[in-house]
Amino acid sequence: MAGPLDGVKVLELAGLGALPFGSLKLADMGADVVRLDRASEVPETPPSGTYSFWDRGRRSVGVDLKNPEGVETVLRLAERADVFLESFRPGVVERLGVGPDEVQARNPRIVYGRLTGWGQTGPLAQSAGHSLNYEAITGVVRAIGPEGGPPVPLLQIIGDFAGGGLLLAYGVVCALIEARQSGKGQVVDAAMVDGTLSLLTPYFSMARTGMHTEQMGTNLFDGGAPFYNVYETRDGKYVSVAPIEPHFYALLVEKLGLDLASLPDQNDRSAWPELRARFAEVFRERTRDEWCELLEGTDACFAPVLSFEEALSHPHHVAREAFRSGAAMPEVAPSPRLSRTPGDPGGSPAHPGADTDAVLRELGLADEEISRLRSCGAVK
Repeated sequence: MAGPLDGVKVLELAGLGALPFGSLKLADMGADVVRLDRASEVPETPPSGTYSFWDRGRRSVGVDLKNPEGVETVLRLAERADVFLESFRPGVVERLGVGPDEVQARNPRIVYGRLTGWGQTGPLAQSAGHSLNYEAITGVVRAIGPEGGPPVPLLQIIGDFAGGGLLLAYGVVCALIEARQSGKGQVVDAAMVDGTLSLLTPYFSMARTGMHTEQMGTNLFDGGAPFYNVYETRDGKYVSVAPIEPHFYALLVEKLGLDLASLPDQNDRSAWPELRARFAEVFRERTRDEWCELLEGTDACFAPVLSFEEALSHPHHVAREAFRSGAAMPEVAPSPRLSRTPGDPGGSPAHPGADTDAVLRELGLADEEISRLRSCGAVK
């Protein structure tokens, strides 16, 4: 089904991690994404089967950006595109000849999305980095860990995917809307470090008011609160509870078989260690499945802690068709869900360079010219 970005043409200079996630979000919502892969990565013999679900819903052109005719081919593709995406260090695409000035000279309406770790400017702009580094410098890592213990490295969800790829997609869509009003494109400087800070906006506010302190494992949302925590069950598995509101908390206490009047006040932080120990003792009395039978679906704000494999078959995900059915491997369905133009995850992606000829024909190139570009190594 058509998505809200149906008709939007995107060129993606192949990159790692966060950039493919950002273009994936655009492709899921209907954008026509063409990934520009390095010619050197195009296999001599096309592999059988699916290449990578990471790159679903987009086509691939193999191109050599060190070849002048390869650069010219990319600029010709940009003339008909709405969006151009890249994730190299600042200055690299300029040296290759496909920077914002060159691309927008060919197409003034194009939105040029740039995704980096540290941003296009600043003393760290030219430094290498990864998600953990962006999370560390913004305070996220320092805020997560057990009381008295060291900070805990996170999955790359915050820095790379939410603070990076998703931020890029958001910025691109905002710029697209403005371009349709003004007729002019612009450059989107999406930095993973900026996106991480943006996600932390509520916590910087809570830190100023004293609602969140620098002592790890003692705060409301970092494992300090007994009513916002994870507990081990009798079978060595885990469950989560998060009844912050007093009436939800009272229900949990009731379901646990405890007397609310005999327990310390819910918001008495000095008593949280004692209350946490009491909850842990109770949760070890039953298995995870037994707690699910008692608590799941109630207002006690409960959910089992599942592995990725277990999540595939959870009844709620199944009912909402959260995973794409009929795929060779499990794929997460597009989100958010739109009622009229929900989008489509598209076909399973092919290998690098699989669509070179087809995309160039759409550009208006004759087969003879495509053959010439192939023979000189500009495309593959």
